[in-house]
Amino acid sequence: MPAKPRKTPMRMCVGCREMKPKMELLKVVKPKEGDAHIDRVGKAPGRGAYVCPNIECLKKAQKTRALERALDAKIEESVFQALEADILGGGEK
Repeated sequence: MPAKPRKTPMRMCVGCREMKPKMELLKVVKPKEGDAHIDRVGKAPGRGAYVCPNIECLKKAQKTRALERALDAKIEESVFQALEADILGGGEK
């Protein structure tokens, strides 16, 4: 009997609201204690939200405060700057 193909986990980008494969998106996590940060591995505990690795989605998420609503927390400007640097730099996964 042939092995079942693995199901690709899908997540919604908070910027463009499109469903995309989880591995293509950047994850931002807000732990119970501490500030929101980028989760490069995808295993950090806490509330997570995903954004496409393009500047337009990030700017839209920042302008509409979608990332803050998704994480139910205030997002520091440094997190947005780090996300922008990841996107422009191609990301370090």
